[in-house]
Amino acid sequence: MVAYHKYDNTSQKRVAGSHVPFAFGRGCRKGCVPVRRAVVFTDLDGTLLDARTYSFDPALPALGMLRERHVPVVICSSKTRAEIEHYRAKLRNADPFISENGGAVFVPHGYFRADAVSPARPEGGDEGPHLVLRLGARYQDLRRALRELRGEGFDVRGFGDMTAEEIAAATGLPLNEAVMAAKREFDEPFLFGGDAVMGDKLRASIERKGFRVTQGLFHHILGESDKGKAVSILTGMFRREYGEVTTVALGDSPNDLPMLQAVDRPIIVEKHGGGYDRVLVAEDFDRARGAGPDGWNSAIMRLLKDL
Repeated sequence: MVAYHKYDNTSQKRVAGSHVPFAFGRGCRKGCVPVRRAVVFTDLDGTLLDARTYSFDPALPALGMLRERHVPVVICSSKTRAEIEHYRAKLRNADPFISENGGAVFVPHGYFRADAVSPARPEGGDEGPHLVLRLGARYQDLRRALRELRGEGFDVRGFGDMTAEEIAAATGLPLNEAVMAAKREFDEPFLFGGDAVMGDKLRASIERKGFRVTQGLFHHILGESDKGKAVSILTGMFRREYGEVTTVALGDSPNDLPMLQAVDRPIIVEKHGGGYDRVLVAEDFDRARGAGPDGWNSAIMRLLKDL
């Protein structure tokens, strides 16, 4: 549980205070009862991170405001555990996170009471500094499915078929981050060379094999897990720990749809080059002004003023 400081009403100086979880609102009044408790779930690529440079610098003002209010920022990405850990260190983020399109939920030890976590224990266990709840398919099964698809004549090439240098060239990632991107556990990004008709046939074949396909910056083959299911599990933990919370999510691509549908305040950010994803536009979601971290920053700043 994090500290939330009381303020002296006349001097506005911090004084020793009780511990409450997190507050989303304009400030502290009458003993610093939080205006509203909140959790922010966020995609990375193209949302909190710039789609070309992978920088989050334009979002620093909003990230600072959230940190001041002790609002958890839960990364929910198609990226691997290794990649997310890398960005969590850069962001100074110590909150739970969700990897590989909902493939697993990672909760730092001691973050919640044991009884807040125990009702949500699918397959998983303690791994290093985290409790890991495994929701996704086995990576080796996904790789086998891709091999079968190639045998059926589909032009598909997964990250597991590429060297780190080839992943870096395809993604624009620095080589060290491309190495992290190759450390898949629950989801396989792949390149597909085919038109819309072949795309429909590819999807049908993947589904016949018992898997699903979704799309972010790349196509992804995965199991029955998705971002929304993982977000719902973590939301349950936050609510068992703290009572009612307002959940917020920000995303930019079709693979973010289940996450956006699972929260109270869904927000979509513009794509690089302008405009919003056509799949997400069909839903009744709030729209951020700006692409990537610029849109992320403006959306959070506006939300902070509204609440």
